[in-house]
Amino acid sequence: MGPLGFARHDHSHCVTDAVAQVDSQCETRGLKLTPVRRRALEILLEDHRALGAYDVLERLREDGFGAQPPVAYRALDFLTTNGFAHKIERLNAFVACAHPSDSHTPAFLICRICGAVAEAETNPEHGLLSRIAETTGFSIECAVLEAEGLCPNCQKEPRT
Repeated sequence: MGPLGFARHDHSHCVTDAVAQVDSQCETRGLKLTPVRRRALEILLEDHRALGAYDVLERLREDGFGAQPPVAYRALDFLTTNGFAHKIERLNAFVACAHPSDSHTPAFLICRICGAVAEAETNPEHGLLSRIAETTGFSIECAVLEAEGLCPNCQKEPRT
């Protein structure tokens, strides 16, 4: 799988498809995608940028879902726990999963100018980090790979 998030595409189609995939996964796994969880997912999908919990909360409030922080945090916890969203540690923010129906280890490419986030798949079992851990006797339980730089669109923009 190549990175998703920087390429131009039919965005409304990608949002619809992603919500349908999550709906299907919830049904298969016996999970409940409540209206607030669904809307939080849609908010994360509306553009390929990471959003902080309070950004999500503000949009949920505008849609009538309440203004208390637990509303957003519970929805985001459900989405991240079940692999439908990821937390971008560098930004302390959340992004919808680009591959919600696949088991994978994501790597995130974060544009420092426009804030776009692309998700790529990594294979930690066969990578350099795994080899380093193996030589030191370390057992990796969780790894987060985030790279910051310029997306293809911002590289094309003239710099001042």
